[in-house]
Amino acid sequence: MTDRAAAGALLPLVDSHCHLDRLDLKAHDGDFDAMMRAAEAAGVGHMLCIGVDMESFPNVLATAEAWPQVYATVGVHPLYRKSRPATREELVAQARHPKVVAIGETGLDYFYAGDDPSWQHERFITHIQAARDTGLPLVIHTRDARADTLALLREHGRGQVRGVLHCFTEDLAMAEAAIEMGFMISISGIVTFTNAEALRDVVRALPLEALLIETDSPWLAPVPHRGKPNEPRFVAQVAAQVAALKGVSPETVARTTRDNFFRLFNKAQPVVPA
Repeated sequence: MTDRAAAGALLPLVDSHCHLDRLDLKAHDGDFDAMMRAAEAAGVGHMLCIGVDMESFPNVLATAEAWPQVYATVGVHPLYRKSRPATREELVAQARHPKVVAIGETGLDYFYAGDDPSWQHERFITHIQAARDTGLPLVIHTRDARADTLALLREHGRGQVRGVLHCFTEDLAMAEAAIEMGFMISISGIVTFTNAEALRDVVRALPLEALLIETDSPWLAPVPHRGKPNEPRFVAQVAAQVAALKGVSPETVARTTRDNFFRLFNKAQPVVPA
């Protein structure tokens, strides 16, 4: 299935989580503009470029400034222990930029770094506080840390923080608890993988109004692109898979997840095609 065929009448899709500053552009002869044109041709009208450390944040922000359909986040990934930690004040200050629409990527990952989670807790709390200060949503990475992720959100969010659990691979109970707290669940290309039946069951069970779709590119390319560098245009395959699981049209998934995106990231403004 081609990207355009997967997109069908979807215009415009939203890739709610991608790393545009880290893409492998070999498929486009190193041409970033060509990659963006390919995304547009596949129906991708908007993208959220995710900050993972303060050192590379200027590149993330520059991309968002250069492209009207791109927005940015500011934060430090929970696995980037060697990166300089961001202070609460620094996150709040950077979030004042008009193209910065969320705090993160932040969270807890015990799969890769569960031996000493205290430093992850400290950084996660800082991001939660910054989200509370700014009123912006949190973009959360969570893996094998269900209880602590929810507990810290409840304790330090104080019911005033919303956001998204991105690239979701946890269980239905966690998804439902997060939704009850005002969070959305973002589905990546993992949902197309052969061994992801448990995730497909979660998608079937959740309301479409609580879902976003993403690529997490350059990682986790969906079938039939698995094993290749991921990029925003492949979010069309994610939309198609979610549509099949929900028993609705791909256009319905695209339009609903687009509306969900702008409801959650309400600082972002939709770009009207010329």
